[in-house]
Amino acid sequence: MTRPDTPNPKEQRPEVVVHDRRRIDPETLQLREPDEIPPEREGGEHVLEPPDRAGVLEAELAERTADLQRVQAEYENYRKRVRHDQEAVNEIATAKVLESLLPILDAIDRARSLGEVNGGLWAVAEALEETLAGLGLERTGTPGEPFDPARHEAVDHEISDDVDTPVCTAVLRPGYQLGTRLLRPAQVSVTEPPEHPAAAAGAHES
Repeated sequence: MTRPDTPNPKEQRPEVVVHDRRRIDPETLQLREPDEIPPEREGGEHVLEPPDRAGVLEAELAERTADLQRVQAEYENYRKRVRHDQEAVNEIATAKVLESLLPILDAIDRARSLGEVNGGLWAVAEALEETLAGLGLERTGTPGEPFDPARHEAVDHEISDDVDTPVCTAVLRPGYQLGTRLLRPAQVSVTEPPEHPAAAAGAHES
């Protein structure tokens, strides 16, 4: 029996109130409307307001826009790489075809030097050279131009006081290039000044 002056434990225990503030209903698994969330707890304690849906949507839109712009930039870079690779492959294929035709051009040059290119052969030679030029084939090597080891192959040389730098005196066999790609260097005869290192080395060897 409980004494009258002893407080009842049930009367001292505060009532526990549980507020379910979950956005998803655990039973229906549906998104609850904002008004289903109690705006205040008992006793005047404020709870967090639901996030601003317009702000959330704007942030998501900005993020998706940034993702789209990044994907577009990556795709544009990919297109540029593919186009560059295709151009490189086409140039290599064209260069191989043109290289295989260089002996024919050499034969035409020899026939010209002998005066044997005339009539129908002359028309064929002109049509062939125009077609190859249309594909980008360029002849290199001109008498009097400066000697360039990257573009010329010196097969003969002489020393002269009339020149200050090595020059191509004669072109023994023309060179050809496709754009910036050198298909074959021109074989030339080079004239050098006496003080040029290559001329001095040649004189010492002889």
